Amino acid sequence: MRERHRYLFIRILEACNADCFMCEFALSRDAYRFSVEDFDELLPEALEAGVRYVRFTGGEPLMHRDVVELVRRGTAAGMRMSLITNGMMLPRMAERLAAAGLAQVIVSLDGASGATHDVYRRSPGMFDNGLSGLRAAAALGVLPRVNTVVGPHNYTEMPQLQKVLTEAGVVQWELSALKLDRTITYPDPSHVRQVCDPLYDADPDTALVPLGKRFYGDTPEERERYFGESLTPRASRPLCHVVDDVIYVDGRFGRMYACSCLPHREDGDGPAGGAPLRENGAVALDTPVFRAHAGFFRAHGPELCSGCSTTAAGYSDDVARLGTVPPWRY
Repeated sequence: MRERHRYLFIRILEACNADCFMCEFALSRDAYRFSVEDFDELLPEALEAGVRYVRFTGGEPLMHRDVVELVRRGTAAGMRMSLITNGMMLPRMAERLAAAGLAQVIVSLDGASGATHDVYRRSPGMFDNGLSGLRAAAALGVLPRVNTVVGPHNYTEMPQLQKVLTEAGVVQWELSALKLDRTITYPDPSHVRQVCDPLYDADPDTALVPLGKRFYGDTPEERERYFGESLTPRASRPLCHVVDDVIYVDGRFGRMYACSCLPHREDGDGPAGGAPLRENGAVALDTPVFRAHAGFFRAHGPELCSGCSTTAAGYSDDVARLGTVPPWRY
């Protein structure tokens, strides 16, 4: 039996203060909030299910009025707490989050400077606030990570962004391919590799190396699918191992999924559509319905999924190859 690092993702709200062109939550003013009471009910079930790592997602989690208290309660229960943010509010909240026990913060940065990132996110000041917040959090002992959405619009900036993040002391970096409901075209795929291969081949002692698979694929087959069909790299066949370790909770709709990418699919009912978070009014994880859902994607994810993140794909492949992986790899 391999050692497991089970993760619980919770979408605690859908509101957001950014206007990112690729995001379904851009400038959302949705009123839903995952409450402290919801978390108190969920925590014992999560511990029983073997969860030890919790990540808050959104929307923009720092817009949640109780996010610091949620982090504090998770930490007190023995969880390693994490959240992903656009970074705009992070500089003024970093100290309170660190004091509450936040273990990891993930900031979304898509360009090497505000001159580009703020344009992609349509949010002036977001790059400088995000980078400042990362530095502040790191100084307070919070693990700093950056997630980058990369595509034809910004891949040429990735070498400079690598330098910026390395100098800022960021220790984890995910490059994931832009995913839209249309074909994504690169004028010259060979130039993408010329620019970006050195990112992954860099000396980890002197430069920040991206986690997971290359966003355009590690193998000729993956690269052909990505550049020819806009299909992002996914877990290698025959099995996806992410679903063994992940529970993603969408509190607003009362559903849970076995991967953080799956809630954005339109699968309806059946094993592909997740599982109810509650049974007879009570929170219940690892139910037969959830296990059927996870089992479906364990067997069929490598052939069906078209929106896999590079970190999830790499995590699954590392588990298959090594038997286990360090925490925070996904």
